[in-house]
Order: sequence, then C-alpha cells, then structure tokens
Amino acid sequence: MSQLDHKSQAWSALFSEPMSDLVKRYTASVFFDKRLAQADIAGSLAHAAMLQRQGVISDGDLADIRRGMAQILAEIASGAFEWKLDLEDVHLNIEARLTQLVGDAGKRLHTGRSRNDQVATDVRLWLRGEIDLIADLLTALQKALLGLAEKNVDVVMPGFTHLQVAQPVSFGHHMLAYVEMFSRDHERMLDVRKRVNRLPLGAAALAGTTYPLDRDSVAKELGMDGVCQNSLDAVSDRDFAIEFTAAASLVMVHVSRFSEELILWMSQNFGFIRIADRFTTGSSIMPQKKNPDVPELARGKTGRVVGHLMGLITLMKGQPLAYNKDNQEDKEPLFDTVDTLKDTLRIFAEMAEGITVQPQAMEQAALKGYATATDLADYLVKKGLPFRDAHETVAHAVKAAVSHNCDLSELPLAVLQQFNPNIGKDVYDALSLRGSLNARNTLGGTAPAQVRAQIERHRARLA
Repeated sequence: MSQLDHKSQAWSALFSEPMSDLVKRYTASVFFDKRLAQADIAGSLAHAAMLQRQGVISDGDLADIRRGMAQILAEIASGAFEWKLDLEDVHLNIEARLTQLVGDAGKRLHTGRSRNDQVATDVRLWLRGEIDLIADLLTALQKALLGLAEKNVDVVMPGFTHLQVAQPVSFGHHMLAYVEMFSRDHERMLDVRKRVNRLPLGAAALAGTTYPLDRDSVAKELGMDGVCQNSLDAVSDRDFAIEFTAAASLVMVHVSRFSEELILWMSQNFGFIRIADRFTTGSSIMPQKKNPDVPELARGKTGRVVGHLMGLITLMKGQPLAYNKDNQEDKEPLFDTVDTLKDTLRIFAEMAEGITVQPQAMEQAALKGYATATDLADYLVKKGLPFRDAHETVAHAVKAAVSHNCDLSELPLAVLQQFNPNIGKDVYDALSLRGSLNARNTLGGTAPAQVRAQIERHRARLA
C-alpha cells in the first residue's frame, strides 16, 4: 500500500505502518456488505439533509452530496462502480467515491455519526425492505395453498397421529393447517418489523455526539417508527437480526414439516400426490425414479437457517458494551437467511400449484387403519354409554374387525350388536368415512362445510 493510500483510510493517521494484506482480507467486508449500498446512501442523504437543517453543513454542501450520491447510485446500478478491498467496507467505499466526486462536502457528510451507528442503520433499513418482500411471499404461498385446499375439500384422507392412521380428514382441511402456520409466520414478520424499524443513526460511536442533531426528523424522513433511545444499545445490539432469524427459522420449520409430508405422500408406499415434473429430478441409474428434490432440499436448508440463528445468538452472547468487531459476522448469516427464505417461499408457492391429489389412494389408506373407531365410540355415547366404557367396547370391535380382515363399517350388524345391543342400522352412517367427516361440523373441524367457511375467511383476510 502506498503512503497516499495509507493516509486515505479513515482511521490511519495514528498508525505508523499499513495494514498487512492478510489482515486486510481477513477484516474486509465490502464484498458481501455492498448489498447495503442503497440503504447506506438513503441513510446518508437523510443525515445530510438534517445536518443542513441544523446549520452544521451548508446548502451548497447538501447539494453537492446529493449530486454525488446520485452519480454513485447510477454507477452501482450500471456495474461501473469500483469496489475496493483497501477501503474495507461499503461505507468507506461510498464515502471515498463521494469525496472524489464532490471534494470537501463528501468529507463533511460523516459529521455527527460513526460507522457504528451507520452500519446499524443500514442493516435495519435493508432488512425492513426484505421483511416486506418476505411478507408478500408468505401471502402468495398461503393463496397457493388455499387454491389447493379449495379444489380438494371433499377428498378424504387419513389423518395421522404418531404416523398411525387416526381419523378421516378432508385434504383441504389438512392444507389449511399450513395456511394457519404461514399466517402466524406473516404476523411474526410484521411484528419483528416494528423493532427493526428504529433508527440508531445519531448515536455516533457509542456516546452520542456534540452536534445538534435532530434524530427524530431523520427517522421520519426514512419512514422509521422511532429512534433507538440509548446510544450504547443502538450501536451494539443485534437482537433485531436475531429475532428476524428466529422468525425465519419458524417459517422454515413449517416449510420443512410440509416438505416431509410431500416426500412421504409422493412415495409409492403412499401414492397420495404427484408433484409436477419441473419440481422433481430423475436418477442417473434408475430410469423409473422421480425424486422430490425440492422438498428434500428445503428440509435440508431449514437446518442451515436454524444454524444461522444459533450462530447469531452465539455471536452476541459474550460481547461487552458497546460495539465490537465481532458484529461484522452478523451480515453473512443474516443475508443468507434472507436469500434462502425468499427462494424457498417463491418455489413452494409455485410448487403447490403443481400438486395433483390422488383421491382414491387417500380414501383406500383411510380405510386401512380403522379411522372411524372414535366415531363408533361417539355413537355409543349418544346411546347413553359413558365414554370410557364406549372406548373399551370399540376396542373389542376393532379386534373383531382385525380377525375378520375387514373395516369396522364392513362388520355385520349382528356382530356389532354383540358388543352393545343398542347399536342399530344407523351405525353405518357414523362408520363411513364421509359420515365421520360431516359429523365434525364445529368451528375448526374437518367437515367440508367448515373447511369451505375457513377458506372464505382466509380469502377475505388475504384480499
């Protein structure tokens, strides 16, 4: 590094020798934090306008800063901007180019702030925009699942507990369970946004500044909900990034659960669904294979996002106040979490529209596990038997069905009446799959009428 380059660094006057190339590469962040450029420029322009209003810089300085930043934005958009490793990060790269373009006005821009509050502001501004995109993608996924549910309200499938056939449910009802999960994820994202959308700028390095800043006006100009009230906390905590990654991890956990079911349902042992070919791959050796690579990879990427959450928590846990260089390590896991989540939500919304349900396979599977046993118990309760006694009686009936190698609904009436003489011909309505479905006509139940009502509720919510 030349002596001129050495002196051009923002902090270099105190130092008697240049940074080693190894340390430069180790500490630089410009090649991943340059994605913050637009947020950095937006924050700088709002800061500059406030400095001018407060009489800290002149009208001419503000005009020069705005002109220089407009050119920098154009250079970044066109790919002409030269990102320099020597300048360490996105902030110094932009400031150096601004000074090159407009002279002393560029040097005055940093008055009343530090890179500590600057980077905290940039990350918050950038993440706010990404949360808005993610919220829209969550809405799109919910709508895709609603469409799938609406087409299959009357399709009967086995509901499972412990992966054992439990009770019949509507396939549409099953899909609405995921709509509920993703709707809560949407709520969480918007709630996280409130804490992300607060302004650290003006906290300076850690203690505030002697300049007469109007931090509230900067927050208002940037569309933020308020300012961080303590300068130490403002520059040093990344709990907003941790909270976002926690919310993102929950989204991915829900995606992963859905993925696991798609993988099972697509297998020959289930045969419940088909996934459109464009979301599957073949085998290099077995020509008959269609592999559910998208759900499998999403299941794997869930571990990646949860790992980022653990990494960010660990990053913060040992830091004393205020800012520490450790916090440079917050960006790559945060950026990757955002990228992974957005890509996953986009592809799952498209994939949901390409799922074809196999109703006959689902219905046959529901008949295999005595899924209407609870309906028989409920039937006996309505005939006056206490539920625990009814439960015991049905267990004996299931044993008989097993020995006859048939479903409960296929047992002759005379056989059923051996277990309880109050059983009549109407029992077969209760023991049918559709009778079981229709009987659960309470709020949140699987009856088709309830499922259709829930679909309408969700459509109104998402309109």
